[in-house]
Amino acid sequence: METVAPYKEIIDIIKSNGGDTFKYCYQCGMCDTVCPWNRVRPFSMRRIIREATFGLTEIESEDIWRCTTCGRCPQQCPRGVKQIESGVALRKIATEYGVFPTPVKAVRTVSASLVDEGNPLSESRDKRADWAEGLSVKTFEEGMEILYFPGCYLSYDPRLKKVARATVNILRKAGVDFGILGTKESCCGESIRKTGDEDVFKRLARENIKAFIESGVKKILVSSPHCYHTFKNEYPEFMVNFEVIHISQYLFQLIKEERLKPVRDYGKKVTYHDPCYLGRHNNIYNEPREVLKSATGLELNEMPDTGKFSLCCGGGGGRIWMETKKGERFCDLRLEQAMGVGAEVLVTACPYCIANFEDSRLTLDAVEKIEVKDITEIIQEVI
Repeated sequence: METVAPYKEIIDIIKSNGGDTFKYCYQCGMCDTVCPWNRVRPFSMRRIIREATFGLTEIESEDIWRCTTCGRCPQQCPRGVKQIESGVALRKIATEYGVFPTPVKAVRTVSASLVDEGNPLSESRDKRADWAEGLSVKTFEEGMEILYFPGCYLSYDPRLKKVARATVNILRKAGVDFGILGTKESCCGESIRKTGDEDVFKRLARENIKAFIESGVKKILVSSPHCYHTFKNEYPEFMVNFEVIHISQYLFQLIKEERLKPVRDYGKKVTYHDPCYLGRHNNIYNEPREVLKSATGLELNEMPDTGKFSLCCGGGGGRIWMETKKGERFCDLRLEQAMGVGAEVLVTACPYCIANFEDSRLTLDAVEKIEVKDITEIIQEVI
């Protein structure tokens, strides 16, 4: 095996980035038994950790880029080995050396777009608020109840703009005083950080923090679990703390306070998919389900691999930007599970999950068999 970088450098970088716990690994292999990759192809996180222990990581390999940071292996590990931190540290080395295997090369374009336009989709920053056209959404001002932060995909992706617009309609119905930052908003930076590009993450974080502080933001409502995770758990590294709430939590709160009242019958069989960064990473499981149960006529059927054992859609850890071969997509397996429990609608609360499941509807020829919706789209229909 060729060692591209000196072994000591690899070990030191892993340690300095919180991956020092790799030394606790005693190669039990329990991480491999739960990794979703092993449902579609052979993959060993155990081997990657073992190689890293001796600084023998082959950074030209695609394997260090496969991890979706879904959180299943640290959840299962009996020794507290921080597999995600170790994996991200290895990607930092590859990023520093400019080593990107073919399926990963898109990350370079993404990084450039994040620096230039504040989003990973090579879209103009000037168009960031175009999703709200015709809705008369206000620019956030100090004193407003909440800042709504839709994030990149809801701002630009044609399918996901519908989720942002549904959210606005719900907030209006509930009488929430809210605003948006529009062109002042930048990507939260969560996924680019997981690809190992710490410099771009810090740049984006500082841009957002500056915009939040200058605008007098105290409470941030987000649609993406990735934004939620980063604002809540990672931005405090910059000595700031904002109150952060995910839309599924906020819907639960609004319904509980009777500011929102579902009045229409839904009348469909539904299943709910727990996004990794909402569930495993942030322990938000009950609120989305309670929100769905508030809709009369909605039949909620649970899939296999649900709750803390939820099957990853495959989009985390920057994988949303990387090439995944047909036959190796977790989202295909998940859609089949949803149809297997008789669901007419697969509901989730994450833009990455929706994007992946919509792709699976096409590749599995299931467009007529099942719908994919965000939780806000369901509630918009019943209020």
